[in-house]
Amino acid sequence: MSPSADCQAHLPTAGAMAAARQFALALHGSGLLEQTWRLRCELRGAPRSGLCGDLLLGLEGVEPREADVQASSERLRRIRGRCELRLLGQRRIAFDARRHLSHEPGGCPPSACDIRLSAFDPAGLLLLARSYRVAAGDTGKLAG
Repeated sequence: MSPSADCQAHLPTAGAMAAARQFALALHGSGLLEQTWRLRCELRGAPRSGLCGDLLLGLEGVEPREADVQASSERLRRIRGRCELRLLGQRRIAFDARRHLSHEPGGCPPSACDIRLSAFDPAGLLLLARSYRVAAGDTGKLAG
């Protein structure tokens, strides 16, 4: 599976969106948002439709209960077309799913997906890293 093949606005994985938003909020709350230059998103587990797109939307600050498919599709087209994310809608950073997002099948239960998000400064130094486990059918509550 190619890393960006799953980047669609299906919105079934609210837990992934909530996890990504929580990570972006942690960057902001730690005073690291403006220092963030690059992200790395690592997914492990069974591929699920919409997971990548929901992850990107969450990083942009979209809340699962506020997301709608049409607006999300337009936002994902912008992200792919410009290769740019707007963390929490504020901080613009380059983001190319082929380089900054990876997916490895297996490694966790079939009903879950592990997500590891890492933020780096311009020198490539790690600013913040967090891991999350998202259960299938998750409605936005984080499992870890």
